[in-house]
Amino acid sequence: MDGRALFLGLAFALMWSSAFTSARIIVAYAPPLYSLSARFLISGLIGVIIALILGQSWRLSRKQWISVAVFGVCQNALYLGLNFVAMQTVEASLAAIIASTMPLIVACAGWIIFRERLSALGICGLIAGLIGVALIMGSRIQADVDLFGIALCVVGAVSLAAATLSMRGVSSSGNFLMIVGLQMLVGSLTLWVPAMMLETPTIVWTNAFVYAFIYTTLVPGLLATLVWFILVDRIGAVRASTYHFLNPFFGVAIAAAILREGLSTLDILGVAIVAGGILAVQLAKRS
Repeated sequence: MDGRALFLGLAFALMWSSAFTSARIIVAYAPPLYSLSARFLISGLIGVIIALILGQSWRLSRKQWISVAVFGVCQNALYLGLNFVAMQTVEASLAAIIASTMPLIVACAGWIIFRERLSALGICGLIAGLIGVALIMGSRIQADVDLFGIALCVVGAVSLAAATLSMRGVSSSGNFLMIVGLQMLVGSLTLWVPAMMLETPTIVWTNAFVYAFIYTTLVPGLLATLVWFILVDRIGAVRASTYHFLNPFFGVAIAAAILREGLSTLDILGVAIVAGGILAVQLAKRS
């Protein structure tokens, strides 16, 4: 097992999962699309400026520019945009659980479209992850949940899978941070239009909103995305995406600690099964 990849994967999963809780706080005080587009604008400008200071170039190849555009639209505008809207009515923990199904979508697309294969152990790991997610989801779905919000989260997970697959075969050429900054600017530009059409830019300024906005802009927004690019470049999209299976554990735990969202026995059991699935996939050797 690649120790560095394991560290990067765990760090990414923790930062990414925390974004659901901070987003839940943000949308309680501000319109979701305006908030997200502003976050991307700030994160993107910071990323590009630091990249230029480090000597990175925005003279990307045609394939890199296409990847920046697809990733910026699919992950930032669609995945995160839909999740921010959904979390006005959907709990942060449930949104994290739905997002964790993304590796299954990536793996299925890999088998069907790109003719990729996983070993039997890897397949068993993915199935175990799905069972664990289903257990957690089942315990939550029994409550009165917003089905439209859940549908938005599901469409967002599919968009995230498309963004992940867009990274196939794209070399960073040492421009990791520049690419991250540019795809955030693409997401910001894409979201401004629906924000102006659908929302009123009214914000209730509280300490909770300010802290959550700063945190989600710098940590899940900039740092986690940078770590994700490095991880995909190191071990590939399918294996990197398995770390999203940690989202139920971290997402539920963080939401329970900060937002006081409930944690049931089925949640704990599901998380244990998911962890076993991740271990199996990581130990599996791809052909």
